[in-house]
Amino acid sequence: MATWDDVGRVASVLPDTEEHRPREWAVHGRNFVWERPLRRRDLDELGDLAPDAAPLAFYVAHEGEKLALVGDEPGTFFTTAHFAGYPIVLARLDLVAVPELEELVEDAWLARAPKRLAQSFLDASE
Repeated sequence: MATWDDVGRVASVLPDTEEHRPREWAVHGRNFVWERPLRRRDLDELGDLAPDAAPLAFYVAHEGEKLALVGDEPGTFFTTAHFAGYPIVLARLDLVAVPELEELVEDAWLARAPKRLAQSFLDASE
């Protein structure tokens, strides 16, 4: 299963990505994946379902994708009221396989990168 080292390895090779703070990666100053410790309100909301470790937060392309991830794998992916209306998903990193993590991080990067940079990356990847 994935670790924070895996997140850093995957994120750091994407164009124009920098680690703003430990466990917080951004493209052109816009976060796309980061560690998101749960706050008291989150813990109260999640109850027994709250993970022990701080989850990975990441952007998705749109709310539909968010709902699909959370609906398909609620044991791994979740959200809180804090993120209502935002295309951001939380994940229990220890339940995410490395190949899936690679896809999630790349998709999060694509969701936040400037359009020209994202298109250039996609063109080069084909």
